[in-house]
Amino acid sequence: MNFEKIKRIMLITLKWISICCLIGIFSGSASAFFLVSLEFVTQVRDHHNWIIWLLPLGGLLIGYVYFYFDSKIAKGNNLLLEEYNKPEKKIPFLMAPLVLLGTLITHLLGGSAGREGTAVQMGGAIADLCTNIFRLNHSERRTLIVLGISAGFASVFGTPLTGAIFALEVIFFHKINFRSIVCSFLVAYIAYFTVEFWEIKHTHYNIPEVPEMNFTAIFWILIVSILFGLAALLFSRSTHFWGKLFSKNINYPPLRPFIGGIILAISIYFIGTTKYIGLGVPMIVNAFSIHNAPYDFLLKILFTGFTLGAGFKGGEVTPLFFVGATLGSALSVLVPLPIALLAGMGFVAVFSGATHTPIACTVMGMELFGIESGVYIGIACIIAYFFSGSIGIYKSQIVRGPKSILYQSIRKKGLKYL
Repeated sequence: MNFEKIKRIMLITLKWISICCLIGIFSGSASAFFLVSLEFVTQVRDHHNWIIWLLPLGGLLIGYVYFYFDSKIAKGNNLLLEEYNKPEKKIPFLMAPLVLLGTLITHLLGGSAGREGTAVQMGGAIADLCTNIFRLNHSERRTLIVLGISAGFASVFGTPLTGAIFALEVIFFHKINFRSIVCSFLVAYIAYFTVEFWEIKHTHYNIPEVPEMNFTAIFWILIVSILFGLAALLFSRSTHFWGKLFSKNINYPPLRPFIGGIILAISIYFIGTTKYIGLGVPMIVNAFSIHNAPYDFLLKILFTGFTLGAGFKGGEVTPLFFVGATLGSALSVLVPLPIALLAGMGFVAVFSGATHTPIACTVMGMELFGIESGVYIGIACIIAYFFSGSIGIYKSQIVRGPKSILYQSIRKKGLKYL
């Protein structure tokens, strides 16, 4: 190997290390600011419930801002996936402040949404700034999008291994090269430690008891995992259903979240509780030790699907955690497995089914709950993945692999609704 080749390799390596540092630090800092702001607006809403009546006005503001500036940005995570599969135009940096503002308004006024979508979109918008700075081509832009997803996910949940794997798996390793794999892990840890530097604390969960694996346990794992997969299917279809319904019946986009906000505010008032709005983290934490009602997960699906379908902003992942944990908690009344284990299995299994990412979700389970529960978590994620249908929460996600083959064969037999 001659000197010029060594020099070229060193320059390329230095370039990508620099890119990872920039994306990781700025995405991590953006997530830190977002998490602090999200906690603040949640506290304001919890102490002033009357603010929920402003949901229609907040929805109108979100709808108008997105309509006025760039309706393409409203695609959110789907825009990142589309640009990865077919690079055409740069992801507008405007996506970052708009999704941040829209998500904070949604949570302040009482919408039911998550946070991963916001962090991932901010990460993607920040990452794509490097395209012009470093004069990158289409192949290198794909790597940037992977890095943005990885940094955003890892920083907002405090799970660097999961963030790196999720970014690769959500695109099913399509057109992935060695550079993308290495950089995905590097940027995830940089973003994670950036949030740690800002002294932002993440929610901790605990599974104190993991029983020995036996045939009885396997039987119950299979049963509950199928239910987790079906819950993921219901969640995904609910979100898409409400989105189509609003688009079909309300032609002017800003009016969709306005009308949706009116319905949401009235619904929250009549059910007499706010536990199904916002992130729902207290409910998720309690699910590991307190039995949930069997309808809690269904109401969260309804409120989240309606909120996001109407045009409010935020992510889907934390609501998926809510759905899975509360469903697992409710099943513990009938299933002879520890409540915390069932809640933990549901936590990641429903997420696995809705995003087609069983590997990342298994790793997430071990990162959050400990490696002791890894076998239970892994089986639950794989089964839920197969039973969650062919369409997940990201409409632009291209599903490949064994699940794609399975559902293609099912469709040939006439079961197209799956």
